[in-house]
Amino acid sequence: MSKPIIVVCSRSPVFTSDLTLALSERFDVQISDTVQKAGELCLKHAAHVLVGDFQIATDGGHAQEYVIGQLRQRLSDLQVLLLTAVDCPEPLERLVACGNMTHLRGNIGVEQVVAWVNEKLPTKSATEIEVAAPSSEHKESDAVLHGISRNFETNTPQLRRMLIELEVAAQHDVTVLLIGETGSGKTFLANLIHEVSPRRKEAFLHVACGALPSELIESELFGHVKGAFTSAHADKEGKFLAAGRGTILLDEIDVLGPEQQVKILRAIETGEFEPVGSNKTYKSQARLVVASNLDLKPLVEKGRFRPDLYYRLNMLKFEVAPLRDRKPDIGPLARKFVAQSAAKHKIKIERIDDSLFAALYSYPWPGNVRELENVIQRAVIYCRNGVLTSDQLPYDILVGNAGPTNDPSVQLGGTSMANNNNVTLNRQISFTEREIIEQTLMKNNFSRTNSAKDLGISRVTLYNKMKKYGMMQ
Repeated sequence: MSKPIIVVCSRSPVFTSDLTLALSERFDVQISDTVQKAGELCLKHAAHVLVGDFQIATDGGHAQEYVIGQLRQRLSDLQVLLLTAVDCPEPLERLVACGNMTHLRGNIGVEQVVAWVNEKLPTKSATEIEVAAPSSEHKESDAVLHGISRNFETNTPQLRRMLIELEVAAQHDVTVLLIGETGSGKTFLANLIHEVSPRRKEAFLHVACGALPSELIESELFGHVKGAFTSAHADKEGKFLAAGRGTILLDEIDVLGPEQQVKILRAIETGEFEPVGSNKTYKSQARLVVASNLDLKPLVEKGRFRPDLYYRLNMLKFEVAPLRDRKPDIGPLARKFVAQSAAKHKIKIERIDDSLFAALYSYPWPGNVRELENVIQRAVIYCRNGVLTSDQLPYDILVGNAGPTNDPSVQLGGTSMANNNNVTLNRQISFTEREIIEQTLMKNNFSRTNSAKDLGISRVTLYNKMKKYGMMQ
């Protein structure tokens, strides 16, 4: 049994992300921004439902008429929902008149679409709808696909394709290389690889190579014997032994020196290693997942990374796209972090205003998913009326003042205040004043008396400014 397939065709990332979030627990939601791609997805997955958001119909609606007409002939059970403007193009009017489908006009919200889907596919269908059984050689990998894809949900086609390949690799005893900027989700993915692999019941050990002094990395990985160096007062078991038959994540492998790289290569190829100060050879049975913030090829060209280790790792390299290249994922991730932060801090959030999403989508996120999570947590903390808006976001997010990425080849830049015609002087002053008030309140545990004293203003003035900026409880 599998989840019913819903294909959503829309050019609106907000609409697709919100709809995916609302339906993904019960349905497998596939996203497309063109009707041609939507048709391919429907045929590939034998979709149960097609939601076509054609508020802006390209080509006068002729392409939509042709593709959906073909789909209705080949998928007789396909349920179709068309969303159009009040003034619907004539080809779509003909399509509705000739076919058995639902047509909704005007400004249709996600709630109405979800209600329609629930009516067409009741709750029981999520577990009772039959799909073609996979052949025996694909059953295992299909189960894995649900393991990683369910936990690393994405609406970005590029990342979906990568996950499909990663799901296959996770089932085999091979070393996987994850390349991606800081905060893009490499550690989370490494955990998922372990959780869906045959080693899931064994240990998962994370080694942050960049956080260790260079002289201690080898001891941390392979262990040492008593007396191997000045502070070695007893034998120590390294990660390669402690992991047993589990998984080791070697994060920031690019910081390793040449000698350490040689020993890592040997451990990957033969499993053999010696603890520091020992002549005894051990054999590791752990599986390695290797991660780096930087592409390793330029490091090889500069002589900082061994070519033999590079080619050994590059065989199964997976690049985790930065959040700025995964715009469709921003909405679902933001909603997820809002729910988590609201529960953690016991703050009731009743609604998220569109202004918040507009600001999130326009910012390039140099800190990736981790930065988004921190920004959302801050917004939730400062929400006092149950409605999250852009007013709760930091000043830099609102004006697009992005910091640097960890990849020196990427220059995001920031939005210059002098060149931003949408930001007036008064608004700049308001942003700065609000930031100062927020920081002072937080420092004083939200005591207005102490905060007013620190700010050098009266308690009444502070009260009025908090009211002005929507900071009142």
